[in-house]
Amino acid sequence: MARRVYIFENPDRFVAAAVGQPGSRAFYLQAREGTRVITVALEKVQVALLAERLTEMLAEVRSRGADVPDEPPAAEVDRAPLEEPLVETFRVGTMAIVWDGDDESVVVEARQIADDEDEIDEIDEIDEVDEADEANEAATEVSDEDSDLMRVHLEPRQALAFAARALEVVAAGRPPCPFCGQPLNPEGHICARRNGYMH
Repeated sequence: MARRVYIFENPDRFVAAAVGQPGSRAFYLQAREGTRVITVALEKVQVALLAERLTEMLAEVRSRGADVPDEPPAAEVDRAPLEEPLVETFRVGTMAIVWDGDDESVVVEARQIADDEDEIDEIDEIDEVDEADEANEAATEVSDEDSDLMRVHLEPRQALAFAARALEVVAAGRPPCPFCGQPLNPEGHICARRNGYMH
């Protein structure tokens, strides 16, 4: 099947959200521009890393003199539910974030997981590129691949608002065990730091 590329140059909405109960939640990215809506599935760790790397990148470009706010306007943090019907377009394998210095914007790319990718490498799943020219070269390198791609262009304040909501979504899951840091189920869990005792 031919590769599909979904580009959102001026999205009305770009959010991360979760569906389901803590411990069995499914995580999604959703972009909307006009009547066009694309939803892709990903892992919780990918949502967390994307939010963290976006925040770090924007702090870095701010330190270089770019006009980037410290935090998003509270009114711009979108906490509304995902738009229905929820139709998963693809599952994300790798992601990249790009700072386009020409128009001082952020580009977020999410690429479909390849058939031969059984696991997601937490370290390599988000590549950061500082300049658009390098990003274009990288895009050219993967242009022959069959994996679908979602590319979303964001103003810095939109990227910060996305990151703020994404971190809230991640934090809304199961609380961590105070001893081992693993997620606590409502019925407790077998804690390795307590020699296998329930906590």
